[in-house]
Amino acid sequence: MTKPDTDLIIAGGGLAGATLALAVARMVPSLRVTVVEAFPLSPDALPESYQPSYDARSTALAWGSRLIFEELGLWHRLAEHATPIHHIHVSDRGHFGATRLHASEHGQEALGYVADNRWMGLCLMRELLETNVQWQAPAEVTDMTPMPEGVRVQLTSDDNGTRELTARCLVVADGGRSGLREKLGFQPSHHSYGQNALIANISTSDNHGFTAFERFTDAGPMALLPHGSPSCAGHQSALVWTLNDEALAEVLELPDTDKCRRLQERFGWRLGRFTRIGSCHHYPLTLTTVDEPVRPGVALVGNAAHALHPVAGQGFNLALRGLMTLVEQFRLATEQGKSIGDLDVLRRYQARHRQDWQQTVRFSDSLVRVFGQSMPPITAARDAGLVGLDLLPGAKRWFARKAMGLGGRRAVISRPGRLNRGGTRHE
Repeated sequence: MTKPDTDLIIAGGGLAGATLALAVARMVPSLRVTVVEAFPLSPDALPESYQPSYDARSTALAWGSRLIFEELGLWHRLAEHATPIHHIHVSDRGHFGATRLHASEHGQEALGYVADNRWMGLCLMRELLETNVQWQAPAEVTDMTPMPEGVRVQLTSDDNGTRELTARCLVVADGGRSGLREKLGFQPSHHSYGQNALIANISTSDNHGFTAFERFTDAGPMALLPHGSPSCAGHQSALVWTLNDEALAEVLELPDTDKCRRLQERFGWRLGRFTRIGSCHHYPLTLTTVDEPVRPGVALVGNAAHALHPVAGQGFNLALRGLMTLVEQFRLATEQGKSIGDLDVLRRYQARHRQDWQQTVRFSDSLVRVFGQSMPPITAARDAGLVGLDLLPGAKRWFARKAMGLGGRRAVISRPGRLNRGGTRHE
């Protein structure tokens, strides 16, 4: 193939796609990157100041994800509106079992953080404006044809119709709902949990004390994450509430006061009285994995490769670790004079990320399955397990590392002044 139009095309400019673009620009600056995003970009997307909305959707960032964003030079921006999680409280409704994690016990500033998706997007865009990353927006990748040493990608937009770009590699980062993954021939495996996640922000009479609550109930797990000010423990939390179809339909029809009352019944009084609930969003809960997420010239990342139950807040954090693993393989390939779309390059990414995503999927899925059982022997065993986590330092340390996103294998990009995986410094 003659010199392609660009080296890397990223289909999707959301959090995963934009983070990948920034990581490549920072770590492998010789590569030309083009991001294709369905939503238009405008100057309004980058306001001079950020005013958080009560109804903003948010994402839980593990401590390991903070380390990644520090590596990308982005954390100093994100931290301005990232609420720290100092404590995690895990409990089983109606049973004695509980465990508590504290950042101070592990020598950390925080176990994780909660940040608005819009704020994260703004921070990424501001950083990307300082790079040579090119954008095609609004546009969508609608098809791809393999070619020797690369791919030919078809773009469709309302303004310019259909046109083509050639590249060394296409990375699909547009989530699992666009249909591009299936159109390119990837075969995802789906397991429905028969439940839905209701997402909303809530206010309580007691402040959250920078505590994240993971509450398992007979109707499914629920989580409340501290939200709002990064420096003052406030009264707002981000809610993830698991409901079956019938219960979801019933809750959505209730006035806000009755929603709060129903939530109070399920969660309890650890945060006092529920006083307000914001706009409710919901989506069906499905475990989705793609066993072979790479082909010559193409790789899937983020939710396009694996979508998890939100019970442990691991989805985006797993995606971040995968992105950094992929960028490390791009860096090595470039140093060795290989094409970044070479199947051997992409398979090395797959092999290095596989153990992490398999362990994370098993961890999240097992929590849902174990705490979804109501038989007395199982409830007794899991309650004993929660108490054991509180009493056994080794088990608690393992659980804390999982919660902090430090249990997976992740390459640290070698560049001047940074540490490689072996711990030696490159000057």
